[in-house]
Amino acid sequence: MPFQLHFGESDLLRCRFAVSPLWETQEAVRTLKRRERHGYHPAWLRGVRETRAGLDLEAVWLLMPPRGHSPDFLGPPPLGPAATFDEEIAAVRAADPEAARDDMAKALAETPGAAESATGRRLLAEPARAVAELADAMEAAWHALVEPYWPRLRALLEADVTYHSRRLAEVGLGALLPELDRRLAWDAGTLAAQWRGRHVRHLDGRGLVLMPSVFSWPDVISGYDPPWQPTLVYPARGLAGLWSAPADRAPDALARLLGRNRAAVLAALAEPATTSALAERLALAPSSVSAHLSALRAAGLLGSRRYGHQVLYERTPLGTALATGD
Repeated sequence: MPFQLHFGESDLLRCRFAVSPLWETQEAVRTLKRRERHGYHPAWLRGVRETRAGLDLEAVWLLMPPRGHSPDFLGPPPLGPAATFDEEIAAVRAADPEAARDDMAKALAETPGAAESATGRRLLAEPARAVAELADAMEAAWHALVEPYWPRLRALLEADVTYHSRRLAEVGLGALLPELDRRLAWDAGTLAAQWRGRHVRHLDGRGLVLMPSVFSWPDVISGYDPPWQPTLVYPARGLAGLWSAPADRAPDALARLLGRNRAAVLAALAEPATTSALAERLALAPSSVSAHLSALRAAGLLGSRRYGHQVLYERTPLGTALATGD
């Protein structure tokens, strides 16, 4: 069945990248129930084995059919390029109860018997209470499943956005979109793919949010009915090394030149990263990493740019040459 997103001229000017901690939380919850995803995250599953036991996710899982609609209000498109979890969960809590009820009913209809179950009937009978209950469950899931790993996850997602933003500048949107995933194709203003189920949509000037995801991997997901902005979620680059990559070890010659920790910071920036992500990755104090970043930047080995609330550091060509010996 066809998957098609039809772009108008104004849509081409309203495409943006975003990263969403709320989306990753929703998909982490979904991943717990989808065994076919477990092979991508074994270290994470071991790490959350104890904390997940204290979560009550029955209602959330009931609204997550294997295929088909899940409630848009539970994981809406990010408010900005790097919205915080607190900002996003506040938007969930502010959802209109009647609109949320319709959204939940649509999701429950995807699973035979779900709407008639005790939990399904309760959610539909008291939508305002259901919104609060579901938001509480998602917030608990964030603290237990995602927040401890967020610096690492955010670093990978922001590196993906940086890479694809560069590709957008180099090749344009029509060439970039098929690069996000091999199942996507661009032809004369239409983004198409072979899909399970039918999804044909004219963007009608709303543009498209492009969002990399770790826990959605390897799926490509699109949806969101009005008033939400259409969104395309695609597999983030670099998943293979996410959970198992050891702390970077700088070459001995570089360590003798710069000092062991400063050299490690430079070596770790093969992809752009924030101070907190580097500190978590290298097991160093954030203040120490910040001092090393400042020194490396002053020496012309690093550059920096702001992305939402974060500052990303990346190596200059000189820094890359020094780090790699190239």
